Amino acid sequence: MEKDFEVLPHTADIGIIAYGLDMAEAFSNAARGMFSLITELNSIGETERRDTQLTAPDPESLLVAWLNELIYLFDVENIIFKRFDITLFGGTELKATSYGDKVDPARHQLKIGIKAATYHMLKIEENSGFKVQVLFDI
Repeated sequence: MEKDFEVLPHTADIGIIAYGLDMAEAFSNAARGMFSLITELNSIGETERRDTQLTAPDPESLLVAWLNELIYLFDVENIIFKRFDITLFGGTELKATSYGDKVDPARHQLKIGIKAATYHMLKIEENSGFKVQVLFDI
């Protein structure tokens, strides 16, 4: 893939278009893209890890659930992530380990607050690889 993700400007919110050779890689890149909106990825270490296991009725719902779970961990445990190892992926289930750091104001300059991943303009497309698009409520 040429690029992992790109920022999608939107009138009131902000979004990500993420790419991958398979859907798991696109989901991982969507998470990286989301955290790049919050702070610079190169400022994040890998001192913390969290395992996640999710199921959803369809891939679109799984993408929203996955990103919202990561937002929850950021909000509640104050962990910001930069690497995502998806170990199991089916269209309706996901198992992953996420790596990051506890937020440290000396190292992590927070740019924007993301409240949630939304279903607005949500897309998953397969062409020569996968492309996912998601907007965030900020």
